[in-house]
Amino acid sequence: METVHISKLTLADFRNYSALALELKPGPVVFTGENGAGKTNLLEAISFLTPGRGLRRAPYGDVAREGSAGGFAVHASLDGPEGPAEIGTGTSGAEAEGGRRVRINGANARSAEDMLEWLRVVWLTPAMDALFTGPAGDRRRFLDRLVLAIDARHGQRALDYEKAMRGRNRLLADDSRDLAWFEAIEGQMAETGVAIAAARVELVRLLAAMIEKLPDSGPFPQADISLAGTLEARIGLEPAVDAEEGFREALAQGRDRDRAAGRTLEGPHRSDLIVRHRPKAMPAELCSTGEQKALLVGIVLSHARLCGEMSGQVPILLLDEIAAHLDTGRRAALFSILEELNCQVFMTGTEPALFSSLKGKAQFLTVDHGRVFPTADA
Repeated sequence: METVHISKLTLADFRNYSALALELKPGPVVFTGENGAGKTNLLEAISFLTPGRGLRRAPYGDVAREGSAGGFAVHASLDGPEGPAEIGTGTSGAEAEGGRRVRINGANARSAEDMLEWLRVVWLTPAMDALFTGPAGDRRRFLDRLVLAIDARHGQRALDYEKAMRGRNRLLADDSRDLAWFEAIEGQMAETGVAIAAARVELVRLLAAMIEKLPDSGPFPQADISLAGTLEARIGLEPAVDAEEGFREALAQGRDRDRAAGRTLEGPHRSDLIVRHRPKAMPAELCSTGEQKALLVGIVLSHARLCGEMSGQVPILLLDEIAAHLDTGRRAALFSILEELNCQVFMTGTEPALFSSLKGKAQFLTVDHGRVFPTADA
């Protein structure tokens, strides 16, 4: 599998960084420092090198450094099998909430999805520790991020579906009876919705096969994963054209119900990712916090392997405060698996001692409120 790594990261007016230029090495990179020093901000900056709003999903206006003109910039120099590349993204003050621009090798990109041709980025954050007990929307976003790392068109499909659904919801709210408008919008929702569901079903199938390769008694337990959703349930049981027609009919028949609810009640925006702890035969949401974390790490590591096999490119991993929530044995196992994956992985923690087994194998950097420098004795 091919590997891509960020050799230099440059920030301007990003969160608490007015200006920063970091020379980075392949393999593990460990950022340590006290809480609030800006470690997660660095991971967030890297997460902007892929489509979407980054690992915090924050409004762009909140990302720009307080006191700046309102815009921010992130630039990365990449080294990979295709040679060096340059990716830059950011906003100006005037367009902070309108969107962000992307430039690749000095030219404007057609869309943020173009970045996926050069690198894939996947992350785990403490906010995701409640993934299995939180709302279904969080699990859908997690799943769609995994799909996007393999299928670059998935993000645009999701945007097109959401745009069409917002249009339908406006018609419902306005009590419109314009059948032509409804039919046009519902036709688009059916086409994009089935494509979204099919991509999710395929990802879950492939990921489940990869999870099977995890050892039965390993530190990161095997998970049984499946999808709950009326549209996903039809995929594979009938041709896509029939699934589209069935979804289109369901939307048409549900207009009165949806009008009363004020929103569309059926579709891939209502689906859920179901996860079970296989060794314990228990739903993930009923497992202990530590077990849930181990399940989540196992899924992400299996996805990283899958991404490498499917796209030929192992993703860059962002693991925020990962060591603090794993016991010594699981930390050692995680570091060993990351070494096997041979990918660039960025990890954060309050103490270098949490990553002591990586001494001599990782780049250790200390983060101190807008400054980043090599960690002493690391």
